Amino acid sequence: MSTLPELSGQVAVVTGASRGIGYAVAEALVARGDRVCITARGEDALKEAVEQLGPERVIGVAGKAHDEAHQAAVVAATMEAFGRVDHLVNNAGTNPVFGPIADLDLNVARKVFETNVISALGFAQQTWKAWQSGHGGTIVNISSLAGISASPGIGAYGISKAAMINLTAQLAHEFAPGVRVNTIAPAVVKTKFAQALYEGHEAEVAASYPLGRLGVPTDIGGVAAFLTSEQSAWITGQTLVVDGGILLNAGVG
Repeated sequence: MSTLPELSGQVAVVTGASRGIGYAVAEALVARGDRVCITARGEDALKEAVEQLGPERVIGVAGKAHDEAHQAAVVAATMEAFGRVDHLVNNAGTNPVFGPIADLDLNVARKVFETNVISALGFAQQTWKAWQSGHGGTIVNISSLAGISASPGIGAYGISKAAMINLTAQLAHEFAPGVRVNTIAPAVVKTKFAQALYEGHEAEVAASYPLGRLGVPTDIGGVAAFLTSEQSAWITGQTLVVDGGILLNAGVG
């Protein structure tokens, strides 16, 4: 970033942030003056993201989201670099299979839950113990529209995202009043992660959305910035659907 905004005094951890939604979230937080620690599995991609976001305000810690040692290392590095961790955005996720859950390898299901749900809980525990229990803050979990209704072909992913929505409610209740916890449930967003859902027929998919297009990462970044700001100070335990209006079609036909 060529011109750095004035520091907000706030610090965030964003997981799965070397690209896509996580990167857009980190970008939105840096743009308002936050200092940010981002995570991802790939060290090279993570370093590139840090350079693009601005190493004056951003650090990166590479590792697997479901690894407890990695979770602890991320929060420790954030505390060492910035002295606090006000916001946590759990974006890291995986969806390694496509097909009916009747044929799903249960070890794959376990991997999906470890990455998509247990890691979010682990990071929440770490930020709570390190800073938020005594100082407050926010947690935003990135779920999915697949967690709200049936999601043929990506059932394990959808089940894990439904669990993430309930995890949000549990954390919101337990961490209140100091820490607000909310979920964003996007529909299809144009990322490498979601390419299989629209590649080769994007116009056809987009035409089914009342707003006439698929989401882009900045659509979610802006919502995350809102949910980690004082503008949302009376919102907790909620799932905010960001879907271009696609759920409106549920009652049509």
